[in-house]
Amino acid sequence: MFIEIHILQNFAPSNLNRDDTGNPKDTEFGGVRRARISSQCIKRSIRLHPVFAEKTTIEPAIRTRWITRLLVEPLIKAGKDEKQAQAVAEAYALQYSKMDKGHTSVLLYLSASEIKKAADELLARWDEIGNSLKDGKSPVLDAMAKEMFKIFKDRTSAPDIALFGRMLAEKPELNIDAACQVAHAISTHRISMDMDFYTAVDDLSTDEETGAGMMGVIGFNSACFYRYARIDWEQLVNNLGSDKALAKKTVEGFLHATLRAVPTGKQNSFAAQNPPDFVLGVVRKDGESWSLANAFEKPVKAEREGGYLTASIEVLDKYWGRLVKVYGEGDFTPAVLVLDEGAPLENLKDAIKPSREKWVESLLAGVE
Repeated sequence: MFIEIHILQNFAPSNLNRDDTGNPKDTEFGGVRRARISSQCIKRSIRLHPVFAEKTTIEPAIRTRWITRLLVEPLIKAGKDEKQAQAVAEAYALQYSKMDKGHTSVLLYLSASEIKKAADELLARWDEIGNSLKDGKSPVLDAMAKEMFKIFKDRTSAPDIALFGRMLAEKPELNIDAACQVAHAISTHRISMDMDFYTAVDDLSTDEETGAGMMGVIGFNSACFYRYARIDWEQLVNNLGSDKALAKKTVEGFLHATLRAVPTGKQNSFAAQNPPDFVLGVVRKDGESWSLANAFEKPVKAEREGGYLTASIEVLDKYWGRLVKVYGEGDFTPAVLVLDEGAPLENLKDAIKPSREKWVESLLAGVE
C-alpha cells in the first residue's frame, strides 16, 4: 500500500533553495528551464515543522557531527568530571565514525531514544569504561556499541528516520531504507531568473558622505511548483518495529506537515509564505505509483489574463483522467483539496474535501 501526495504550490518572488552560487536552483525538463526545490530541502522543512512532532508525539531525530555534545551534557549532569566525560564521549563516537577535531567526520542521524540509551549505558558502566579506556579506545565501549547496534538494527523509534531513512557508510548495520520518496519540486512552466540589486544606507553617514553603506545582487524567481511524494506503508511499519499505531501517527504528521511546511531560504527578504492551492492525496492498494510530473512535460502557458495556477490544475486533472482510463484498473482512493472553488476539474471533482482536516481524515481512513 502506498500513500501518494501531489501538490501544486504557487510561490511569490523568492529564493527558497539556493545553489552554490546563491541563486535559486533550477533544472531542465521538457526542453526548457524550470525552477526547482530539492527534495532534501523539502524533507527538512517537513520533519522540522512543529506540527510533525505534535501529531507523532515524538521529537524529530537529530542530524549532527556533534554526538559528543549530546552525550557530555547528561554525563556532567550526573556528576561526572567534564574532561573525563569528553574523553568517554569521543571514544564512544568512534564506534560510529572516524573523529575530526572532537566531532565525527560524517553526519550522524540519531533518534532521541538512541541518544538516551547510549548515555544511560555510559553511566551504568562508567567505572568499567574508565578503567579500560586507553589511547581513546575501550574494549568495553566496543562491546557496548555492538549491543546497541543490535537493538536498533533495521528499526527506529523516530518517525522522521523511518520516513526518510538513514545511511551510515561506516556502520551499514544501522542503515534504514527510507519509507518515503520525495521528488524535487519543479515549476510547471518555463522560468527566467530575476536579479535584485539592493543597497543599504549607513544611518550615521553625513551629507558629505555619499553612496550606499553596502550593496549587492541576489537572484530570485516566481513559479507554480508541482510536488510529489510517496510513502510505502509496509516499509514504514517495518522501520518502526511493527508499531502500526505509531506508523499511522507518522503518516498523519507527514500529511499535515507537508501542507504547512515551506522552505526557509531567504524568507526574511521575500516572505513567500504561500500555502498549496491544490493537493491530491491517493491511498493505493494496487502496488502501483503514479508521479504526475509528465503532465507538465510540455510547459504550461500562462492564461490570457496571466497566471499559471488554474492552467496547471486543469492540465493535472486531465492527465490524471488519462492515466485512470489507460491504467486505472486498480484499487486507489483519491482525495482533493483545492482553494479555487471554480477550478476546472472534471476527473477529480468528486474527490474534493471541504477542509484540510477532512482531507487528512479521509486518507487515514484508507490506511490499514
